Amino acid sequence: MPKRLILMRHAKSSWQDTDLDDHARVLNARGRRSCDAIGPWLAAHDHVPDQILCSDSARTRQTWALLAPHFPPTPAPLLMPELYLASAKALRTALSEASGDTVALLAHNPGIGEFAARLVTAAPAHPRFGIYPTLATLVAEFPIDSWANLKLGTGKVLDFIVPRELTD
Repeated sequence: MPKRLILMRHAKSSWQDTDLDDHARVLNARGRRSCDAIGPWLAAHDHVPDQILCSDSARTRQTWALLAPHFPPTPAPLLMPELYLASAKALRTALSEASGDTVALLAHNPGIGEFAARLVTAAPAHPRFGIYPTLATLVAEFPIDSWANLKLGTGKVLDFIVPRELTD
């Protein structure tokens, strides 16, 4: 059975409190609206994860908390400190230990955008893929039976979307 990855950058966060540590920043209003757009879109396209790997930052945890109600019941996210500002290599390592058939991985740029570009056989013809903006979502399928067997450049892009396509 092929494996499916839902690779997401967190939604737009707030810079309002300049004294707040980066790890503790939460979503702004636009970020919350983006979750309310992407969540139903994922559910309508049957992109529902059975495992969630999530950076432990406030903005990634809040992103998942706002997406989750749009799906049928899903497991609690696995909060992973090593995904906070992780490199593409660290993201691959974390994913190699996943056990789900459809895994959602929520993390940060620049690592997540670099990881997305390295994963797929061909980048989607989308003008925003290269910058992987907030809550950019790639859905890719891999011809593997275990995430430990993941090889770069083997993912088939099923979907790629950014929230502005759904909210503007």
